[in-house]
Amino acid sequence: MSLPLAGIRVLDLTNVIAGPLASYQLALMGADVIKVEVPGIGDLSRKMGADPAAGRRQMGTSYLAFNANKKSIALNLKNERGKDVFRRLVGDADVVLENFRPGAMARLGLSAETLCALNPRLIYCAVSGFGQTGPLAQQASYDQIIQGYCGLMALTGDAETAPVKAGLVVCDTTAAITAAFAIAAALVKRNATGEGEIIDVSMLDCALSSMTSWVISNYLNAGYQAGPIGNHSQTSAPSGTFQTGDGPLNIVNNEQKQFAATCDALGVPALKTDPRFAERDDRMRNQAALKTILEAHLATDSAAAWEKKLVAAGVPAGPVLSVAQIADHPQMRERGQLQSVHVPALDRDVQVVGAGYKLHGQALPITLPPPALGEHTQEVLSAAGFSAAEIASLQADGAI
Repeated sequence: MSLPLAGIRVLDLTNVIAGPLASYQLALMGADVIKVEVPGIGDLSRKMGADPAAGRRQMGTSYLAFNANKKSIALNLKNERGKDVFRRLVGDADVVLENFRPGAMARLGLSAETLCALNPRLIYCAVSGFGQTGPLAQQASYDQIIQGYCGLMALTGDAETAPVKAGLVVCDTTAAITAAFAIAAALVKRNATGEGEIIDVSMLDCALSSMTSWVISNYLNAGYQAGPIGNHSQTSAPSGTFQTGDGPLNIVNNEQKQFAATCDALGVPALKTDPRFAERDDRMRNQAALKTILEAHLATDSAAAWEKKLVAAGVPAGPVLSVAQIADHPQMRERGQLQSVHVPALDRDVQVVGAGYKLHGQALPITLPPPALGEHTQEVLSAAGFSAAEIASLQADGAI
């Protein structure tokens, strides 16, 4: 398969999630991603995850998640010769990606401006919690900090349980996908103009962008401040999670015809003309009463049975699955979203999640396992023109 970013070289200085997930997206699209890691230490995620034995081998399950299809070099950017090596690599690179605190690269003498002066075609992308500017720029941040800042935690849960953080690192993930998109767009621009770009990705900005569908827009343009309402929609009813005879079921009604179809499928056609529920605004005002009525009917059968009836009637509905259940679901296997790759450092195969799309009807392939720390140092430096003697000298000096 011909991949869109084949031939693009990325120097990836990132750690943990937001940066590595961004470069993983580029690697899946065919980019040659070179993971630049601190000698002897590497990406913090190498030691993280639910398998302590794998962590001790610097192949923690958290690291395995986002680092397939990459190469790793060990390079000490606090060593002057290490900096020289990096500058030399930048000369032939297309992208530099980092997620240090703002100013860290400048203190190393490797600022975006410095590197772009060395290579005017370079795309330099910095991912940080609050961006490179503003009063919060120097504040340390992790996903939960941004979830708190952006308003997400205040909206999650219900009136009794909020604030609650989301069950996944949604702000890290949103920033990662945004960074990959911005880099891809900058590469398209460069093809037309020959000019590089400096990209400033803020996790907080990305989180707010992802909330514009209703939360931010409703506040900015209608003065409506959303509050936590659990598993139910802020904009339509009945939309949310409902209890059936054997467990929860998600049902969504965004259109009037969906409400009518729901009433018919559940055997309560009289609700279509009940003045409490006749129109969208009526249902929103009386959604607690509507939920009680619907759940009384849903209790008479299983979630699977109701899902089948609702879907047949054209109503979006689905179960609430565990991670284990969706991982084993035939939909994932059919799509090729979960792929296996052999990891020599663990002497076993591991499973990784691929891209969220197909090209030409095919899943993007996993061709390289997550690399051992520094596994490709000699290969990458030799390809860059360093002699065996130079590489040995760099190693002796602690640069690699």
